[in-house]
Amino acid sequence: MTRSALDHLVVAAPDLESGARYVRDTLGVEPQMGGAHARMGTHNLLLKLGDKLYLEIIAIDPTAPSPGRPRWFDLDRLTPPALPGLISWVVRTDDIAALTAATGGVLGVVEPMQRGALEWLISITPDGTRPLSGIGPALIQWHGERHPAGAMRDSGVSLRGLVVRIPAPGEGRRILDQIDPSGPVRFEQVHEGQATQLQAQFDTPGGLKVMIWPSSPSP
Repeated sequence: MTRSALDHLVVAAPDLESGARYVRDTLGVEPQMGGAHARMGTHNLLLKLGDKLYLEIIAIDPTAPSPGRPRWFDLDRLTPPALPGLISWVVRTDDIAALTAATGGVLGVVEPMQRGALEWLISITPDGTRPLSGIGPALIQWHGERHPAGAMRDSGVSLRGLVVRIPAPGEGRRILDQIDPSGPVRFEQVHEGQATQLQAQFDTPGGLKVMIWPSSPSP
């Protein structure tokens, strides 16, 4: 049976400086430098949330050439005066090909990626949009036993939980039930007329903090 687990959360920003400021203002801690994704023309900052769990702040790298394709996580649509915010979540799997097939390819096409010494496979939609109207995750499979969170410094922040609010029944619920990730993530049904939503709850040195997509974080 294919195993899966919540791997990381994604905060998108028009630039890394504004993304770092958003995380400082929301969680009260400073993210650390990550690196560049040459194939996507993006770069990131990182914040450890657990042994194999972290937060990624990602933005277009202004020094990188255009990738000649849509960038991931809707970044081509995130231009000033857009504000940074929670944009997506990523699920780790031990068989990305099988899980991509089981979900009918809705989550994207599997592609190889690299950042420094790290290598992985990840699902990306051809047009760069986030699947299932924003609530669908990307799938990731790391090469080897190494996980990037293992090299990150302790942030003092942990993820209490990720709530994915989805309509049910429907294709979205069926696909998410197929993924069935372990970790602090749960699915909640929204009723007709209510908006789908991602809500991440964090335990921080300053107490409970929340990031919500598609709205603003709580104070």
